[in-house]
Amino acid sequence: MDQIATQAGKPRQGFWGLWNISFGFFGIQIGFALQNANMSRIFQSLGESLDNLPALWVAAPLTGLLVQPIIGHYSDRTWSRLGRRRPYFLAGAVLAGLALFVMPNSPALWFAAMMLWILDASLNISMEPFRAFVGDMLGKDQHTAGYAVQTAFIGSGAVVGSVFPYLLETIGVSNVAAGGGVPDTVRYSFWFGGAALLTAVLWTVFTTKEYSPEEMEAFAEEAREDPAVSPVRALAARSHTASILWIAAGAIIAFVVAEFDLEKELFLLAGLLAAYGIASIAAVAMARQGREANLLGHIVGDFSGMPNIMKKLALAQFFSWSALFIMWIYTTPVVAQYAFGTSDPASPAFNEAGNWVGILFAVYNGVAAIFALVVLPRLAAAIGRVRTHMACLLAGALGYASFLIIRDPQWLIASEVLIGIAWASILAMPYAILASTLPSRKLGIYMGLFNVFIVVPQLIVATVMGSVLKTFFPTEPIWTMAFAAIVMAAAALAMLRVPRVGKTGAAQGAML
Repeated sequence: MDQIATQAGKPRQGFWGLWNISFGFFGIQIGFALQNANMSRIFQSLGESLDNLPALWVAAPLTGLLVQPIIGHYSDRTWSRLGRRRPYFLAGAVLAGLALFVMPNSPALWFAAMMLWILDASLNISMEPFRAFVGDMLGKDQHTAGYAVQTAFIGSGAVVGSVFPYLLETIGVSNVAAGGGVPDTVRYSFWFGGAALLTAVLWTVFTTKEYSPEEMEAFAEEAREDPAVSPVRALAARSHTASILWIAAGAIIAFVVAEFDLEKELFLLAGLLAAYGIASIAAVAMARQGREANLLGHIVGDFSGMPNIMKKLALAQFFSWSALFIMWIYTTPVVAQYAFGTSDPASPAFNEAGNWVGILFAVYNGVAAIFALVVLPRLAAAIGRVRTHMACLLAGALGYASFLIIRDPQWLIASEVLIGIAWASILAMPYAILASTLPSRKLGIYMGLFNVFIVVPQLIVATVMGSVLKTFFPTEPIWTMAFAAIVMAAAALAMLRVPRVGKTGAAQGAML
């Protein structure tokens, strides 16, 4: 690796060291971009209606909710010839590559939904260890730079994935499938994405060498857990009151859904709340029996005992990702109806709109890549990570709000520039703050648990937004962008509660 030696702590990474650590995320994001920009299009091409799209998208966040804490837990405890994190993002890349090859050949709607589930599980297996990998490999003074470089690769990978169907059409590949179905532009793009994903991850696997547990201890970042304060032992002293409240909340939601004949997808939200309550009871019971090595106890214990700064960041994370998920689900139907004048998925204009959405998504990701490398580290150094994140989130809120008045598809590029600024910060600032304040020995599990606050808002959007759209504006999806603007602004306001974090990772005061 390209390193610059220091007298103490982890060696500083030079340009190529930072490049190699995060290059695999370039391929992972190509996969995510193809999924985000094209899955609604695939579902509608296979015959699904607009108001049912969120229910089909629910597979993605649910998979992340289940997979990421488990992968984070085990990656903290893994050491093999490949290292600590690399076995996981290599295995995920192989599975995701296969899913990307099969997805566009889906013969029916149910098969496409199943492949989305598999694809997202595989991408999450790769993605979660990469977040912790940056924290493992870099000293605290390089965390902002490390996550900024990772964000640049995320943005550039998303540009490639988003724009590829459009580029294929320009060279003559058919953008409309005869008799309906998935067009060749999308099909070939998914195949290309699978190959690119695996190649990029292999680059990181072969060009990096992880620090061993002994080396991490030498850096004073791998201190052993004190058994007296372990999260599992702390569970043994807990009552079941909170667990019962989680179960009761799930039961109440299920009753309301059944009584008022609401969208059946809301039963999933009810089930998740009740399931967490039941899991908490089981974890407490096992802890009282002295079973401290169990997976469930560690995940529940670490979740309930997460650091205070993580709890405060979680609220901003919750709101910002709610806005993003609204955008990913509804941008295609919004742009098709209001900028291209059609809501017919079989029409050429709709497929033109689908390709233009790919360009728009490429714009916000490209802006994020450039902003993360050129502006974000300097802005964070000047005004702090917390203020930087707040300002960028407000720019994103303005971008979503502009969809309400812009009807020229070309001018929507300006909207995406503002969203790209927010996206750059969302991908970098929360993780830089966390990596500088969390213990290295638990970075994987905490990063996995932090992603719960990415997943839960997506589940809520996927289960609730369809009901809201169907009830209040069944033919006017543009209002989903108003919701996105409001919740992104709420994310910015939530950052007022987060303490400043200095270059060494220490909190500096109660507020900004």
